[in-house]
Amino acid sequence: MDGNDERPGATTVMVVDDVAANRYAMGAVLRRAGHRVVPVASGGEALVELEARLRGGALPDVALVDVGLPDMSGFELCRRVRARPSTADLPVVHFSAAAVGPGDRCMGLDAGGDAYLSVPAEPEEIQAVVRAAVRGARRRGGFELLAQRLTLLSEAIVTVQAARCPRELADAAAEGAARITGTDAVVFVLGPNGEMDSGTSRSRLAMPDASAHEAAARLITRIAEGRTGVHSTVVPAPLWPAGFFRSGRQDDARLVLAFTQEGRTPVCVATPARRTPLDDVSVLRLAQATAFAAEPLFMYRAERHIALTLQRSFLPDPRRLPRLPGVDLVVRYVPASRETEIGGDFYAALRTPSGILTAVGDVVGHSLEAATVMVEIRHALRAYCVEDGDPRVLAVRLDRMLQHYHPDVTATVCLVLADPASGSVRIANAGHIPPLLLREDGDCAYVKVRGPLLGLGLDRPEPTEVTLAAGDRLLMVTDGLIETRGVDLAVSMDQLRTAASAAPAGLDSLCDTLLGCFGHEREDDIAMLALRLG
Repeated sequence: MDGNDERPGATTVMVVDDVAANRYAMGAVLRRAGHRVVPVASGGEALVELEARLRGGALPDVALVDVGLPDMSGFELCRRVRARPSTADLPVVHFSAAAVGPGDRCMGLDAGGDAYLSVPAEPEEIQAVVRAAVRGARRRGGFELLAQRLTLLSEAIVTVQAARCPRELADAAAEGAARITGTDAVVFVLGPNGEMDSGTSRSRLAMPDASAHEAAARLITRIAEGRTGVHSTVVPAPLWPAGFFRSGRQDDARLVLAFTQEGRTPVCVATPARRTPLDDVSVLRLAQATAFAAEPLFMYRAERHIALTLQRSFLPDPRRLPRLPGVDLVVRYVPASRETEIGGDFYAALRTPSGILTAVGDVVGHSLEAATVMVEIRHALRAYCVEDGDPRVLAVRLDRMLQHYHPDVTATVCLVLADPASGSVRIANAGHIPPLLLREDGDCAYVKVRGPLLGLGLDRPEPTEVTLAAGDRLLMVTDGLIETRGVDLAVSMDQLRTAASAAPAGLDSLCDTLLGCFGHEREDDIAMLALRLG
């Protein structure tokens, strides 16, 4: 039997000794015990052999190393093996036929050896030392693998818990499952109303089409019916849609399904069955954590739907604004791109006894309450301006209303009262971005108008007065258009001014240009109103 014996289950032992007879004798003992033997004659040959076997993915299970090698000591060889991350975990047993004292054993252990063997030795002792070294290495490897899995699991759970919407949650869970298992992963999150969000560790461009997702959702729904807790099962390739793990290929799928305590919001983590053991606790825990994280996200989604319904019900349709004599008006409203964000942005355009009143504002915070208070502010503004359209008076009344009914809420608003006949414009500001005045001659600047937020009960300055000539435009926006995390608002405002001054003439083109420059993937709602007296 030679060194290439490939009996399944046998331990591979590398024997490093420069004496051929010794290699033969040691190899014979090991082969009789059922081990595969890789004999080499020097430290250099051992390093070359390890490199070759590393490329082939078949390192030996243990190395028996003679202390007295011709090119380097066995201790030096052990140090070099330990210094390479790819071979650092290989068990090394030193042996020597020379007299062995405590100092020799200490040197072997200090070099990183696992044991020291005096030869000649009884075959039983040699075999026992080899078994002990391999057993210890596998135990250490098991602990290291467990520690690595726990680290990956904790990192995945942190990412999952930081997800802001079900789609983001599914992607985070799929990426975490892929890192834990070392293979592709797909995660499905089924909502309470039958909606499904999916995430993948692969490129979405390589994923199967919608029909495959629908088939997977039906299968998962059937398996999940009547279950609670966490369950793992294997779905044979003919029943699992192709392409989720490898393009155009069918694989058996291991599905791990997890539910919340009430049995709602099932989450399914799918991986190739051939690569994921049935009892992989890390994947089970990740699926469970994903299920619990999904529950509040779906509650936020429902809340956001209600808030958007409120906003769209009570804000006038931008395409059907009321006809206001002497005023050209254009409005844009864009909800936040983040599903869990619910804003309180609003706009208004109203007739008053003293002119045309326009307003753009924002209730501070992101919640259903913010959207509800937005509706109340807008209705209060409509009621108050019937008697008096003065911007300062309206700001004072809105401030009192918030203090009385919502003492813990603040809001910003910019109020503009325009007289189309004279071109006179009075502006009051309550903590909002001031309006941007674009003159017909190309000059572009923010109107200098300030004032405290609504809801604080502070004194309010008199309105700022400007005159709009024919062709002048006034732009009012909420901070959702330009506010970017980590960027000073003053810088963003200057960027907005620059973009507005370069925009084509006209109200529609102005708003569309600014949305094209700033309005992509915003974390807050965007309200924008542009007017021109004509």
